[in-house]
Amino acid sequence: MGTRMEVAQLESRMNTEDYRKLQGLFLDPSGASRSLSRSEFIDLAWSSVGRGSKEEYGLLFDSVVVTQEHRGLLLDIDAVKEEGRVDWGGLCSFLLLELTDKLKNTRTSSVPCWKPPRTLTCPHRDQVQKVFYLQSSGQYLTVSKGGTVGLRDGEDMSLLHTHRLQNSTVTPKDLWVTDMVLLHNVHKIAVSFTSKELYFYDIPSKQDFNCKYKLQGLKFTPWCLDYWVDPSHPDQAVLTLGDIGGQVSALYFTSAHISLFERRSMRMDSDSADIILWDELVKGKHRSCYTVTHQAHAPAWVRKVHYLGSLEAFVSCSTRPQSSMVIGWREKDSRSLRVTSFLTKRGVWDMDHHLGLNLIATAGVDHQVLLWNPYVNSGPVCVLSGHTGPVTAVRFMQTKQQLLSYSKDKVLCLWDISSQQCVHRLAGVFPRTQEDTHTLLFFHEERQLLLLSFNSLLLLLETMKEEKRTSSHEHPVTCVLYNSLFRQVVSSDSASSVICWLADTGQKVKQFHRCHGNAEISTMAMDGTQTRLFTAGTDGEVKVWDFNGRCLHRMNAGLGQAVEISQVLLLKRSILVMGWERMLTVFRLHSFSQSFVEPSEWKGGVQHHSDVLCAAFQPPETLVTGSYDGEITVWNNSTEKALRKLRPHTELREGHFSNSQLGVNGKEDSDYSIAITRLFFIPGRTSAAAATGGADLVSCGGSGVVRLWNTVHSRLVGQFTAHNRDLGSIVMTVSPCGRYLVTADREGTLKTWDIQHFCVESDEEITKEPPKLMRSFRPHLDCVTHLEMCFHGDSLLLLSASSDCSVALSYLPGDTVGLFGQEEQWSLEMLRPLHPQREPERDQEDHGGQDNTRQGGKRSPLTPSETSSDPRSDTSAGGEEVGIKDEGEPLSRC
Repeated sequence: MGTRMEVAQLESRMNTEDYRKLQGLFLDPSGASRSLSRSEFIDLAWSSVGRGSKEEYGLLFDSVVVTQEHRGLLLDIDAVKEEGRVDWGGLCSFLLLELTDKLKNTRTSSVPCWKPPRTLTCPHRDQVQKVFYLQSSGQYLTVSKGGTVGLRDGEDMSLLHTHRLQNSTVTPKDLWVTDMVLLHNVHKIAVSFTSKELYFYDIPSKQDFNCKYKLQGLKFTPWCLDYWVDPSHPDQAVLTLGDIGGQVSALYFTSAHISLFERRSMRMDSDSADIILWDELVKGKHRSCYTVTHQAHAPAWVRKVHYLGSLEAFVSCSTRPQSSMVIGWREKDSRSLRVTSFLTKRGVWDMDHHLGLNLIATAGVDHQVLLWNPYVNSGPVCVLSGHTGPVTAVRFMQTKQQLLSYSKDKVLCLWDISSQQCVHRLAGVFPRTQEDTHTLLFFHEERQLLLLSFNSLLLLLETMKEEKRTSSHEHPVTCVLYNSLFRQVVSSDSASSVICWLADTGQKVKQFHRCHGNAEISTMAMDGTQTRLFTAGTDGEVKVWDFNGRCLHRMNAGLGQAVEISQVLLLKRSILVMGWERMLTVFRLHSFSQSFVEPSEWKGGVQHHSDVLCAAFQPPETLVTGSYDGEITVWNNSTEKALRKLRPHTELREGHFSNSQLGVNGKEDSDYSIAITRLFFIPGRTSAAAATGGADLVSCGGSGVVRLWNTVHSRLVGQFTAHNRDLGSIVMTVSPCGRYLVTADREGTLKTWDIQHFCVESDEEITKEPPKLMRSFRPHLDCVTHLEMCFHGDSLLLLSASSDCSVALSYLPGDTVGLFGQEEQWSLEMLRPLHPQREPERDQEDHGGQDNTRQGGKRSPLTPSETSSDPRSDTSAGGEEVGIKDEGEPLSRC
């Protein structure tokens, strides 16, 4: 079978005159257009153009036909030989598509590369209500529900000073701050309280906050605030209030630099603050300030307000569907408002406005992010779907056409507005919290700094310096597989695309778009014959494809709901799907007589206390499943009955865990720190071998820890920290012969370990010393999402997918060949090692254990940082590995 790489070589060698000759082939003697069969095209093109071989023209013809069918993933030459015909228009369309794909593939990515999240020292005992940046001092200010104000250093975010706000109306224990805004043009802050008051404090030059004004007598409790200053007239400003009675009120200041309010009397509080009554403002008794109001949200609470100076309008939102978003338009030369309401299914938590695009984004209770034209209330401009929980916060990047959104399922998404696609997705790094946790999102665009609060906890996310490089995908890559039948690599991304690559050169073969519509492809699987591809989407469906691009079956895993599928495991008589609930979802093979397949009942019922995230199978009938709370269940797959449990908590109680794995209170910091995200039976270690006490199963997940288990005796045999626990969850894979373990973290670092003799024999104590580290290298800039080890010919290859939109190819133990889609193609035939199992020793002799770029090959555009931890490691092994067979069967030889 041919490859698209050869077609690309033919196209690059052809010139304008060659294409004129090709065009003439599609005209009959009378000058009329005609189409050609495969044999006609090959013979005529080869004889007429005189460039290339007949095989290359055959490959070009096959590619055109498959593209015309709009359903090809890989080439099926037998199918197109008989029925395919090509005309000049079809050939031109294919060549234009190839050019477009090439241009897209060479575009550099602008998605952020986050540093590991950092928890900040927090003075607050209750939830954080607001964060903002003080431009004048370069510091950050936070305020809590209880009135504690924290001042932070602008460089390292260290806590400099705390102050407790005073309110003479209520006792300190009853004080409740609802919001705070910065009045930057007059160097003040305005703070709203549940006592139906608004206090105006001078920003302190030293330490204390001096209260200047107290606005009292509000009809309802003010819940949210916003402040806008006219850039051309800094003396004029608008302070907007939204309250729990559904009312939006605006205070127009006409001479803010002189005084916000007039001193109509000597009403002063004990702290010398001027007392201003709301009724006086409404009646117009202050010449320097007047109000406008509407009550379109009543009786719902107003969740967010924002004054749009460019539109002279107030936009606000609530969780009441009929008034999800309301815009109050200021009538010309009038103090009245014209109100426009925008409807959604379940209301809106948050909103933001992009000045350049003039779009408003809303964070929906119905899990959707909507983009609105403020002048059109009949419906949104577009719907951004991808969250599986209510969206609680949205923030535009004003200098880019991008949008950040955060949802209650603890997922942060970055959307590209022009393509309406999620280009970056961050999950698994946020603390596990209660359902009603108050979450606040603050984004400082100038510094690319993101602060999130979870009640009183403050989490800092900073971006690393952006390094530009060629991307394999336009969006974060979620999974990568190797197809041994076609000798190609298959990868998926968050925009629901699948791309097939030539393993030999790194060049793209074909791209298949919108496999699950707008839903992300979270994982993939391949059947044992390598002729069926299973893709799992966040739309709750698993789709089965043949390699002509036809969708053969749709598996209703989520029962019509959007769910997060973490793994699809193919067994001999069933297919297991998991990730979003405590029980396995099973599909019996006899159900696949229909195109739409419903799940069957899992006989074992619910055995886990938390969501099942992963599974592994060991023939003939051993199945293991791992869950979010760190528990592993061993099943008999034939009877579907649970046999025993493996729990890290048991060892924790017995004091086997090292202090480095414990929090300050002697327990794990969060449940996710023990979550099981990957499970692998170690090939070559059979149940009989496990009966002697050695480890036959390896798991990984939170806190960078790898654990090895004995499934026969239900005990933890060994554990070690593979990566810094602050980096959160890791992923891993095991070589088909069971000799190598590769782990990867959220910074893009991969580590290769030699586990051939690790935890093979029984020991009363848990082994805590790590196995031999063969190599640490960094082919990616961001989180590694998936790893795959495979044999390509007689070479052992490592495939890695990342959120930085790249798919990397490496030789074991860590020689990075390059990134799929890079401009300079590689040749595995030239780079193929003579003794792939002896790499560390040879590498040390040739390169001193540092630079592992092979002679004659091309290095990735990114220069990875790579170190050899043990160059003297003897990793030789006899024999060769063969491809993994169906239903998770281990290699027969290594």
